[in-house]
Amino acid sequence: MTDPKFAHPDTIRARFSAAMSYMYRNEVPAYGTLMSLVSDVNQRVLDANPILAEDMRWTGQLARVSEERHGAIRVGTAEELATIRRLFAVMGMHPVGYYDLTEAGVPVHSTAFRPIGAEALRRNPFRVFTSLLRLDLIADEDLRAEAARLLESRKIFTDRCLILIERSEKQGGLTEEEAADFVNEALETFRWHADALVDRALYQRLHDAHRLIADVVSFRGPHINHLTPRTLDIDAVQKMMPERGISPKAVIEGPPRRKCPILLRQTSFKALEEAVNFAGEQGHHTARFGEIEARGQALTPKGKALYDRLLTETRNRVQPKADGSNAAEYVATLNEVFAAFPDDLESIRSQQLGYFEYSVTEKAQNLSGKVFAGDPDTLMAAGYLRADPIVYEDFLPVSAAGIFQSNLGDEAAQEFEASPNQTRFQEALGAPVQDEFQLYQDIQDSSLARCLKVLQGHEREIA
Repeated sequence: MTDPKFAHPDTIRARFSAAMSYMYRNEVPAYGTLMSLVSDVNQRVLDANPILAEDMRWTGQLARVSEERHGAIRVGTAEELATIRRLFAVMGMHPVGYYDLTEAGVPVHSTAFRPIGAEALRRNPFRVFTSLLRLDLIADEDLRAEAARLLESRKIFTDRCLILIERSEKQGGLTEEEAADFVNEALETFRWHADALVDRALYQRLHDAHRLIADVVSFRGPHINHLTPRTLDIDAVQKMMPERGISPKAVIEGPPRRKCPILLRQTSFKALEEAVNFAGEQGHHTARFGEIEARGQALTPKGKALYDRLLTETRNRVQPKADGSNAAEYVATLNEVFAAFPDDLESIRSQQLGYFEYSVTEKAQNLSGKVFAGDPDTLMAAGYLRADPIVYEDFLPVSAAGIFQSNLGDEAAQEFEASPNQTRFQEALGAPVQDEFQLYQDIQDSSLARCLKVLQGHEREIA
């Protein structure tokens, strides 16, 4: 139970997400245009698909979709990462999953901070993809030492924010007044600062090593580099972006368009060229961009292995080019290859490719007091039990790298030796990352167990 004298972490998270959105809209006006476009498309989809709207209402998705977004940041040191973990914990957000992006030419490894329980996700699913720079991948020893010195000397959290984090940990939460103060102070960590910590010459050296290295090392804090709304039709958004004065990337990352969406599809617009003051000398920096996502069903390890195999096969046949010159060929190949992945919910469920959340139907509720016998399949066939896809709340490394590279230019895809090191990342984090597959399995198992108790007369209340 949450202590009633403290603000609920879900409430703090919702307030922080809204405050972040307001700040980013002021910093990047194109984000506001994107939000308006996504809102229009989502409403159009719901108006045209009353069954989808009802399914989303039933599962609690309808209330959350208009407020749903994820952010992304990059930090430079283990201490910064560990403190970010403590900051997000105040908002009920926990590290889920480990992502190694070195295999895609990006010198970071990452996790996603997000809520983990079904109810917390329904209340507000705000998530932040958080990457730690791999300084060990900078080949130039002198540059690596200079970058480490700069990162160790900066301070990305306000004193008041650190006090409130510690207070939350000690007393088990924050009062309403403290929570409001915390949101304002935490926001400062993610704000854009146009004054760089380095001169132009050092910035260029960092930039030449990798654009993401320059982005992390050169500035006072881990400015939010994109804030991503969720759309119900990413293909429509992709098509309409130019009508709103936004130029999208050539290819939507992730799986193809399907009747039964899976995992995550993402697109974006090009990174902004922003004015920067390099120790009194004017210049520019390119890092922040706009992104849109469409979320489908979470896949089991079996389903994810099939997805990975099909995506690898597609990319072995056609590697999408950043300039879009082979976009049509890539999309055609993607659709052809992914025909091997079942595209109806019953096949996905029966083959155990995806996760489902179970609920008692209205038909069963209308027969309250009756005891229903049978296994889940029998109860579903009789119309007493329903299974809805569990939304994928996490990320895809290949897609994330594709977004990074399309926004930072072809030269961003430098060669790094693939070097996953989850142990080292967790040491920096100060905690283990949670297994996303187990979290989805827990939601599925608990929902089914609850329904069976109700239907078989062990509980009177219908969930």
